[in-house]
Amino acid sequence: MADLKTTVFHDLHRELGAKMVPFAGYDMPVQYPMGVLKEHLHTRSDAGLFDVSHMGQVILRPRSGRIEDAALALETLVPVDVLGLPQGRQRYAMFTNDAGGIEDDLMVANRGDHLFVVVNASRKEADIAHMQAHLSDRVEVVPVTDRALLALQGPKAEAALQALVPGVQAMKFMDVAIMPWKGVDLWISRSGYTGEDGFEISVPNGQAVAFARALLAQPGVAPIGLGARDSLRLEAGMCLYGHDIDEATSPVEANLTWAIQKARRTGGARAGGFPGAGRILGEFTDGAPRRRVGLRPEGRAPMREGTVIFAGAEGGEPIGTITSGGFGPSIEGPMAMAYLPSNLTEGALVWAEVRSKRLPAVIAPMPFQPTSYKR
Repeated sequence: MADLKTTVFHDLHRELGAKMVPFAGYDMPVQYPMGVLKEHLHTRSDAGLFDVSHMGQVILRPRSGRIEDAALALETLVPVDVLGLPQGRQRYAMFTNDAGGIEDDLMVANRGDHLFVVVNASRKEADIAHMQAHLSDRVEVVPVTDRALLALQGPKAEAALQALVPGVQAMKFMDVAIMPWKGVDLWISRSGYTGEDGFEISVPNGQAVAFARALLAQPGVAPIGLGARDSLRLEAGMCLYGHDIDEATSPVEANLTWAIQKARRTGGARAGGFPGAGRILGEFTDGAPRRRVGLRPEGRAPMREGTVIFAGAEGGEPIGTITSGGFGPSIEGPMAMAYLPSNLTEGALVWAEVRSKRLPAVIAPMPFQPTSYKR
């Protein structure tokens, strides 16, 4: 435990009664006394506050002073349209490799004179090194080490944040803004990982705990741990890096084609030019042999990560594997994501081997729980 890193909220987590576990090299709260099930449902009905300070925050500042140059530089590493991202907006993106796989998924925001990037904790050092190695001639890559990151999610998130930071209610889904709170700048995005309306707020380390306490004092706001964060994101049909997507999985296989805008596709204004473009654009045209799909197991038994999938109730070779699975408190039943042959369509029945017994599951649309973003 001694070699685990901690966030600025570590003492607050313990004060709030959190059960701590190792996660991505950090000592993080997996749940609070409320418990995972109630934390999940509380986020859906009220508002949950998550410590996501373990994630990486990075500023990309163009050496030329032109934001367009930073955008074009980043486009050499990601298959998304960064140049077309308006000021004050952010977009989901992914770093790809030469084999067309996903090195990480991330958020990128246009903040006028620079780009702001948030990457996954497990890939933070590798992503920063990747950007420094490939972008430094055109972009100053500045890791942000003096700020914490909170996610406030749920139907009461807007009212809670608006009480402290007047003006956030005007933001729409995927807007970004810099707003003041008690003399410091908060970097705010209206986004999140739960399928609920909500915000992610970057706050200077020195004021982070006071800001978290102020949020927790608002009506309906409760601290939420990693356990509920995982079940919430799975209900929302969202990928977890290292589980549902990895360096061998292409964006087309992962069903993330919505994130690749026309400008970067074949025939677009800036088609290709990113690592693995040959494979990825080829799969747009010809299809991928497998795709990430949703599964709704019949019955109540959850089907966990690593569970092998078969086409029939008996015999045959495996056709795929579950990458995320568990019980969905909001949908009151089990749910899973898996990679299966692309010729299988929604409504098809497959069989998962759970404790040496094959149980049926139906290929189902995602998200499992409808989203409630403020458009």
